[in-house]
Amino acid sequence: MDYIIKLAFVLLIFIYSWFFQIQNQEWDTLRSMLKDAGNVAVHDAAQEMDEAARAQGRLIIDPAQAYATFEDSLRHNLGLGNDLSPKVGSRFRDKVKIVKFDIVDESRGARFPLLYEDRKYGITKYIQGPSVIAVIETKHPVLIARTKTQEAITVPAVQEYKYNK
Repeated sequence: MDYIIKLAFVLLIFIYSWFFQIQNQEWDTLRSMLKDAGNVAVHDAAQEMDEAARAQGRLIIDPAQAYATFEDSLRHNLGLGNDLSPKVGSRFRDKVKIVKFDIVDESRGARFPLLYEDRKYGITKYIQGPSVIAVIETKHPVLIARTKTQEAITVPAVQEYKYNK
């Protein structure tokens, strides 16, 4: 009987470790997907220029168009619905949130290069030109219920224009 109890205990530890590993792999996969989609989305958003300003030689990003394009790109690349909730067949189980969307360009008085810092999301970057900065997040995948709740997966992305010297 002692042998069976020890074997059952070892089996439980093995199964717990296995689920923990699967949960960590899922976190890594979701984070990678968020990072790739975020990078593509800020790139797409940065393309939304104010054409009148551009005709005068200034690179000004249209905020409303840029945000709409950013959101649309996220929906397309992550398989999300209009409210950024996962569609059937999406790898995500929880809603993706846009927690930060910022445009830095001449219309806001920026002089380049400039040091952009956001301590809340851990972004520190020297920006060489007009930029779109965004942070997206989703809930941590949970396969094993624990007393401590996991932090959300939060991913920043930056797209900048670099002026030719």
